[in-house]
Amino acid sequence: MTTETLTNWARNITYTAKELHRPHSVDALRALVAGSERVRVLGSGHSFNEIAEPGPEGVLLSLTALPPTIEVDPAARTVRVGGGVRYAELARAVHAHGLALHNMASLPHISVAGSVATGTHGSGDGNGSLAAAVREVELITADGSTLTLARGDARFGGAVTSLGALGVVTALTLDLEPAFEVSQQVFGRLPLAGLDFAAVSASAYSVSLFTRWLDSGFDQAWVKRRTDRAATDFPWAAPATEAMHPVPGMPAENCTRQFGEPGPWHERLPHFRAEFTPSSGDELQSEYLLPRSYAAESLHALAGIREAVAPVLQICEVRTVAADEQWLSPSHGRDTVALHFTWVADTAAVLPVVGRVEAALAPFGARPHWGKVFTVPAAELRGLYPRLGDFRALADELDPVGKFRNAFVRNVLDV
Repeated sequence: MTTETLTNWARNITYTAKELHRPHSVDALRALVAGSERVRVLGSGHSFNEIAEPGPEGVLLSLTALPPTIEVDPAARTVRVGGGVRYAELARAVHAHGLALHNMASLPHISVAGSVATGTHGSGDGNGSLAAAVREVELITADGSTLTLARGDARFGGAVTSLGALGVVTALTLDLEPAFEVSQQVFGRLPLAGLDFAAVSASAYSVSLFTRWLDSGFDQAWVKRRTDRAATDFPWAAPATEAMHPVPGMPAENCTRQFGEPGPWHERLPHFRAEFTPSSGDELQSEYLLPRSYAAESLHALAGIREAVAPVLQICEVRTVAADEQWLSPSHGRDTVALHFTWVADTAAVLPVVGRVEAALAPFGARPHWGKVFTVPAAELRGLYPRLGDFRALADELDPVGKFRNAFVRNVLDV
């Protein structure tokens, strides 16, 4: 147990919990949960709001001292991964068995359990969110007992993207597939005017577009092609002639290999190399996910407020993700376009602009990423999730005393 001052990665949140525990065994974790009034789990700290904040009377748990379980079953093409493991470690272990995850986020430095709990997604028209790979969740519930929820259980739709409201995730079992290679190429200027977004996003396994909204267009397109699939052209922009970082002025050596050089899936699907910290955390982030059919309209709506957005923006990334079935997933039930904003580290300057962005995207049913900065009113947020009532009932069933509900979760669930 420690009373150290603890912040998130971006340092815009200082946790007020009196105690931070790093248990070394599942039995010790189980005892801590059973004996605590309020509990929240801190993953890799890569959230930008108070989703992990237990409050001054609560207990904050880190799972980083638990055994780093990674159990690959090559015959079943699955992996069981402990709650404190990050994607970089998981990916290397999986690849060593000739297997792969279907998708990865831009950063490999984030925890697996925390990523799927908040709806983190990766990229690709046909690629579901990171939660889509989960087939089984192992939880410690409010009384310290263990519960496993698997696909086929009627409750499973609420069990993965759960905002930490159901219990402490001690392990996940994920689907795997045979390992594959990816080539990554970066392209330059891509005008928004006349852009066939559907064709661009479908042109490769994963496509990311970057803009600073200094004008109505994109500065870079990152195109990731699987080498075991037919090659397609990218005729909309010219190839970059030097290695690029998504944020101009940042060192490109932090990024994964470019210029079409093939490499293992886990060294190309993320934008950033696992051995490098991509930035110092001097930033805030927001993200909004909306039906892909509104991609063009939403981009033009953002272009219409670019003079407000650009002064506090480091970079905006546009990606796609396939629909999934998790009740609280921002891509639940709809093929999605994701609009991500990396802001300057100035909360007072950024929040009014976040409000402008949300107003511009509201007509399209935009759902904010659960772990980012947003100001969407709770009542409006609840209306964006048709299965929210089912999730509330599940939370009441598994945690009737509300041990895992902090202010953030209570606001979302209206309890």
